Amino acid sequence: MTESRSPRTRSAPRRSASKSSGRSAPDLRELVAEACRTLTELIGHRAEGVSAVCPTEDGGHLVSVDVLEVSRIPDTTSLLATYEVELDADGRLTQYRRVRRYRRGWADG
Repeated sequence: MTESRSPRTRSAPRRSASKSSGRSAPDLRELVAEACRTLTELIGHRAEGVSAVCPTEDGGHLVSVDVLEVSRIPDTTSLLATYEVELDADGRLTQYRRVRRYRRGWADG
């Protein structure tokens, strides 16, 4: 059975309202959690954490999600990947792509 952990996120201020619908927009934690859940469903690998969240020009967000792709023993040899997940102004996933693959614990060089 696969263990499921929630990604770690930091508190952020709420957005007041979505430009496209006039409804109250979800806060950043909700957006990030939904991005991780949806990506996990699509690719079948669990999210380990989030390394960046950036607003886009159209009112959406670009979320960098770190994912465990290959679990190995010892854990330091496991392979992780960073996916960029694009969310629209309502928080729905519109696209994603893998931008990096690396071993756990390796620093950018």
